[in-house]
Order: sequence, then structure tokens, then C-alpha cells
Amino acid sequence: MLNILFSAQPPRWDEYAAPLNAALTKAGLTANLSRDHAPETVDYIVFAPNGPVTDFRPYTRTKAVMSLWAGVETVVDNPTLTQPLCKLVDPSLTDGMVEWVTGHTLRHHLGMDDHVTRQDGVWRNFIYPPVAKHRPVTILGLGALGAACAEALHRLGFPVTGWSRSAKDIPNIRCLSGDAGLREALKDAEIVILLLPQTPATENILNAETLALLARGAFIINPGRGPLIDDDALIAALDSGQIAHATLDVFRTEPLPSDHPFWAHPALTVTPHIASSTRPETASEVIAQNMARGEAGQRFLYLVDRSRGY
Repeated sequence: MLNILFSAQPPRWDEYAAPLNAALTKAGLTANLSRDHAPETVDYIVFAPNGPVTDFRPYTRTKAVMSLWAGVETVVDNPTLTQPLCKLVDPSLTDGMVEWVTGHTLRHHLGMDDHVTRQDGVWRNFIYPPVAKHRPVTILGLGALGAACAEALHRLGFPVTGWSRSAKDIPNIRCLSGDAGLREALKDAEIVILLLPQTPATENILNAETLALLARGAFIINPGRGPLIDDDALIAALDSGQIAHATLDVFRTEPLPSDHPFWAHPALTVTPHIASSTRPETASEVIAQNMARGEAGQRFLYLVDRSRGY
């Protein structure tokens, strides 16, 4: 019998208890899933950073910590965490992100806001690029989410460049890496999508210097992490016209304060961290299958590299 501790906010327990128990049974695991196991008896922790567990030292028997979140920046540097940490890679999370990113990329490519927000009786015939192949897109971050978005946009005809810290090879995607690769990836890009993890190396990766590399009138789409962008530099770039519009789903402080200048800027769209959500049914299957791997003596999937922070 495996003792599995569910450490998340109470509403998450209501969402996950039934599907996670079902997934554990399906994976062939006999488990006692609870919010109240004594620390020294716990085999696995299903973990959300805003849950009750913050000190991992008492969990001496724990084989792995399974995150309910794709991002692990709030726990990866926890000095008490010595157990293996697995981030969540959920197919439904990926599908949702692809849909959100594709939708907003097409929105900006086609200039939809000009029509949707100006129903004023004036007939405006705008000329757009005839096809997507005239609109270079750069994606910063080629993990599971970034790679899936890159492939989807390529299928729509966009020329896609991807940048990552380490070298990647994705068919039909121009893949760059390193400092020089970042500058090349951003140079003359017309749409930039941010799907990087939040680490000291990625904070403010879009700043006054790098924003200036983009094609004038470019678009920014950020469903990744708020600190990837220097807020003041972005506002200055929007005011100057260097950036035509930014659509942001993530912010340094969430919820975004009501008096934040992003809300009132005419060239900025705020969405409330809704680009994609974890689905309890599919996330539970990923977590249960990963535990089954551990019980079979296999290497856990989606292990976090502590030195990189993701």
C-alpha cells in the first residue's frame, strides 16, 4: 500500500480525489490517497506550490514529489527539497496552450482587433499579408509547450524560429540557442511568443535592448511567465510604436492589480492567466503513470534539473 499525500489548496482536492484515485487503480497501484498522512509514512507527494507542504525534511520515505503545475520556479530552490521533483507535462495542457497561442497569433496576423473593437459604421478595407508565410514568428522556449506551438504554427504556414537555452532539433522549425542565437531569433521577428520557464537566466529576457531587435510594429504574446518581460521597457516600446500590441496572460503579480498601467494601455491586452489549464482527469493519469514507473524501478519522467531550474 502506497501512502500518497495530496498537498494543494482544498478546492483542488475536490477536483482531484476521484480522478486521481481512478488513475492510480488504472495504473495498477494500491494506494491510500489522503491529505493527512504523517510525514514519515509518505511515499509520494502530489504537490502544488500554494499547498501546505513547504518543509520537505520530515518526508524521509518520500520517493518523489509530483507537481500539479508545469512551472516549478517557486519550489525548485527550496533547500529542504532533496527528493526527486517531477513537473507536470499534461497532453491536455499542451493542447490548450496550442489553441490559445494559435488563436492570438492569427488574431494579430489578421488584424482582427481593427474590426472587432471598431464597429463604428466606417467601412475599412485593410491590406494584410496575403498568406502566413510572410509573417515570421519566433518562439522563445522549445519545451513541450513551445515545440507543440511551433509545429502548429508551421502547419498554418508561418515561418517559425525557435530559441532555447540548449540546442534543439525540431523538424521544419529553425532552432537556435545561446546568446548569439537569441539575437538572431529576435532580429526582425514580427510575432514573438514567450514560453520559457522562469529562471534567473530568463528574467527580463525581453528588455529595451532585445525589444529593439524586433521588426518595428511587432506583436508580443506571453502565456509563459510574467518576469520574462521588463514591464517598463515593454510600455516604452508600445508607446514608441516599436511594438504594435502585446497580449499578456501572465504577470509579476497575480491577480494583476487594478491600478496597474497594463490595464489602461490601448496597445495591450490582459487575459487572467487562462491560456491553458491543467485538467484533473488527464493530469491524474500522467502522475499515476509516473508513480508506476517509480515502483517498477524505472526512471521518473519529467524530472526537474535543479541546476537549470526547470
